[in-house]
Amino acid sequence: MTDSRTNIYKAWDLPTRLFHWINFLCIILLSILGLIMLYKGAIGISGNEARIGLKVLHVTVGYVFAANLIFRIIWGFAGGRYSRWKTLLPGKNFGAELKSYKAAMSTGEPQTFIGHNPKGKLSVLALLLLLTFMMFTGMIRAGTDIYYPPFGHLAASYVAAEGVSPAQIKPYDSTGTDADKMAELKAFKSPFGALHVYGAYVLWLLVLIHIIAVVRAETGGEGTLVSAMISGKKHLPREPVDQ
Repeated sequence: MTDSRTNIYKAWDLPTRLFHWINFLCIILLSILGLIMLYKGAIGISGNEARIGLKVLHVTVGYVFAANLIFRIIWGFAGGRYSRWKTLLPGKNFGAELKSYKAAMSTGEPQTFIGHNPKGKLSVLALLLLLTFMMFTGMIRAGTDIYYPPFGHLAASYVAAEGVSPAQIKPYDSTGTDADKMAELKAFKSPFGALHVYGAYVLWLLVLIHIIAVVRAETGGEGTLVSAMISGKKHLPREPVDQ
């Protein structure tokens, strides 16, 4: 504790805070671009050039999203105390922690935490798993749609006709491709596209639940969660359980 009179605690380190806001911005941008791609016909966007341009922009933002997520996974082993996986995710005593948290909630004086409360840990776990899933399915589509790394060269090599260099294969253009292998590639990538789209819907549902939970926790006397993700310092009305 840095100030016993005001109960100010150091919570999130700078890399964790940067990850959070970069991730949030990426999700917004990727969602907007995804919606434009899904409904491009309805808004008057047509032609392969526009189609490819939108996809390239979506994938470029996706790379930022992926790099940010991979950094956060690594930072979970090297960051500050409340950024590490051992304090961030549910552990072996999670059941007892959750029971104690719920019991305190029923008294009208909820427990306070410098890190995440037990329900917050579940939220973080669900979000991280889904973000990783979105990264993986997005990379599959980036490789099979526009032949971008890390799987693009493999996809282009597979569909290239005999004697044709994979570098000559262009997105949404059958020139130089083997028709049967191209059909197989389309069949392979189709489920990943559907999973990616529905995963985005689930992600926004989790984001909405996360925002509601943060607002409820902050207004319910569990401390300043939002400002802590900006300043790194959390103001708590009572002694934290996880100090």
